[in-house]
Amino acid sequence: MDEPATPLEETEARIARACKIAQRKRDAVTLIAVSKTHPAEQIEPLLQAGHRVFGENRVQEAQEKWPALREAYADTELHLIGQLQSNKADEAVALFDCIHSLDRSSLVKALGKAMDKAGRRLPCFVQVNIGAEEQKGGCAIADVPALLGQARAADIPVVGLMCIPPLEIEPAPFFALLDKLARDNGLEGRSMGMSSDFETAIMLGATHVRVGTALFGKRG
Repeated sequence: MDEPATPLEETEARIARACKIAQRKRDAVTLIAVSKTHPAEQIEPLLQAGHRVFGENRVQEAQEKWPALREAYADTELHLIGQLQSNKADEAVALFDCIHSLDRSSLVKALGKAMDKAGRRLPCFVQVNIGAEEQKGGCAIADVPALLGQARAADIPVVGLMCIPPLEIEPAPFFALLDKLARDNGLEGRSMGMSSDFETAIMLGATHVRVGTALFGKRG
């Protein structure tokens, strides 16, 4: 009898299927395994299976887990997908390979200085508050062009836009809007889609999907 598919294999199959339906190449979509709140022993099986792109929400938690994991798996790519405080910019630039939550002028300044100091330029996504939700981080839709201009002036390589649609509302219109915003601003990257809706996001142009629950199970 065949072994049952692992969560990683099932997720990869779902991504491949969505790409096929959307007539996109599988390598057009990067799977970010969201390992926030999960300990190193839960992350290691994915590393052993060959997966190398992971996402964390908090600088401090990533600092506790990833230096040791990266000693064993040096080619791992680490993405910061949670809100970033300006005073953590230096630490974020030292630890991460990509930041998905650039959303305000003060953070542009902090990251620009941190990148200058470290001598490395990290690709960044501008996070857009796509549902205009007061409690959510992200730049207002109307402010996207200005923030992009500030980031470019600070020599921050902006590679795309990121969004988290409102909960319990059909996400497709929000993904379509982010896709249009990215196109209008000449950006290739669209970081959108999570465990429950990443197939829809892929149909609407996602280049990076952020998947936690489907890979690791529900957080305790």
